[in-house]
Amino acid sequence: MKNTGRRVHKKRTQKDYSLAFKLQLVDEVEKGLLTYKQAQFKYGIQGKSTVLVWLRKHGRLDWSESTEMKKKPTPDKKIKDLERKLKRLEQEKEILNRAIDIADEQFGTEIRKKYLPLSHEASKEQERKEDSSL
Repeated sequence: MKNTGRRVHKKRTQKDYSLAFKLQLVDEVEKGLLTYKQAQFKYGIQGKSTVLVWLRKHGRLDWSESTEMKKKPTPDKKIKDLERKLKRLEQEKEILNRAIDIADEQFGTEIRKKYLPLSHEASKEQERKEDSSL
């Protein structure tokens, strides 16, 4: 047994893991009693991904990508992603505006004058209804 100061646990080998043991561990993790890393430590499981493999194989939840394993994006990466999305949306808006201009020219319509103010009024009316129902 190895003494880590907090708990005493025995290192195990692969042959020690029965199906019943695996199912018990998976059940504890899925019930939220332990994280998969806590279970790994508690039971002295040496393999870094062993518990995740069991969760994927025997668990009832989707363990295709553990939330603990996901890396949080840095603020710089988040900003770059948002700037990229903003640029893309601006380009899409430009394309849609150009399509409206072409449609107006080809069909002799005035889409912006007729339909966009109506949709704006409809959204304001919807907001008024929601506010009065509160």
